Amino acid sequence: MTSLTEASAPLSLEARYKALDRWVDAHFDQQIRMLQELVRVPTDTPPGNNAPHAERTAQLLAELGMNAEKVAIPPALCQAQGLQSITNLIVRRKYGAGGPVIALNAHGDVVPPGEGWTHDPYGGEIVEGRLYGRASAVSKCDFTTFTFAVRAIEALGVPLKGGVELHFTYDEEFGGTLGPGWLLEHGLTRPDLEIAAGFSYQVVNAHNGCLQLEVTVHGVMAHAAIPHTGVDALQGAVAILNALYAQNAIYVDRHSGVPGIDHPYLNVGWIQGGTNTNVVPGKVVLKLDRRMIPEEDPAAVEAELRRVIEQAAAAVPGVSVDIRRMLLARALMPLAGHEKLAAPLQRHAQALFQEDIPILGTPLYTDVRLYAEHGIPAVLYGAGPRTVRESNAKRADEHIVLEDLRRATQVIARTLLDLLDGA
Repeated sequence: MTSLTEASAPLSLEARYKALDRWVDAHFDQQIRMLQELVRVPTDTPPGNNAPHAERTAQLLAELGMNAEKVAIPPALCQAQGLQSITNLIVRRKYGAGGPVIALNAHGDVVPPGEGWTHDPYGGEIVEGRLYGRASAVSKCDFTTFTFAVRAIEALGVPLKGGVELHFTYDEEFGGTLGPGWLLEHGLTRPDLEIAAGFSYQVVNAHNGCLQLEVTVHGVMAHAAIPHTGVDALQGAVAILNALYAQNAIYVDRHSGVPGIDHPYLNVGWIQGGTNTNVVPGKVVLKLDRRMIPEEDPAAVEAELRRVIEQAAAAVPGVSVDIRRMLLARALMPLAGHEKLAAPLQRHAQALFQEDIPILGTPLYTDVRLYAEHGIPAVLYGAGPRTVRESNAKRADEHIVLEDLRRATQVIARTLLDLLDGA
């Protein structure tokens, strides 16, 4: 790779930033093509057959001279999570001694497209400066943000110290334990700092936790002509739903002290039950999602929810319930040292986007918490709009604004240079 500073006098720091910007601009068409290729390989989770995407990503990285270590998760563990296959990728770029190792993590798994698309969800179509496709904004875009930022600093041709690792993982939708969690727990990585996929108009240093429960309501099936011979599980489920939704009226008064995070919230996102129209339902299954603000104790939240569910079920004669925890993702609070990342990201984003870029929390939950649980200071920053809603992430016509992708790549490249500059 030709050095940007080859055959020239040493550049000032500001001139180095400008050189990085120019390199990203010059290679942006190549970056866009890579993102299109990533979008064209589906990673719908479920079913979670994500190993083929990792293989394609590794091929694309190899074409750029970047070797990806493939970490295949045992099939039995994938199946136990309700997934078909996972292969995580690690790209290690080692520089001179004395600097930090910075991990850059983005996840490739994503929810299925759903209905309502006006663009091919796997097409990578570009219309009026926007690239459309499932995972184009969350977070296959940052596979390319991070890859091309690393290529840019290496092309600069200045001494670097420390190292960078690209972590491309595939089970964020299911909690991350077989993604970053697996890499960390098995000693395959131990970075000093971590930046995860995020959005361009804020640096995120905290996020909500998430508890997901599966509630199975048991009754007794019976013919609809003689309903008194059965126990209607759906009536029991309605009582439970009413009790659960009533909790949201309580949660609005529990405010977080973290900027960007408001109050807890509960959502029932999946319901299944009954066997036929003329049969009293004997079983109904609910799946719920409870977002926890950083100040909440996850054990206390779960105990409270279980109590609410059990009390509601007990009020319906003959109904019983089973409650199974599906996911517990703890909240992220800023670790000492995260400012080494947050401050330069904010400074460079403000310079390149020409507006205020706050450092705040988000109501989402992410894999970043897993790095923090291992004592690794971490923040979220990457390519994307001001809000998840604007990008249509998890909705029809998800897209990334290409200008956001370009400038976010420049922000990451500049920040890496600040942290790894060996001059």
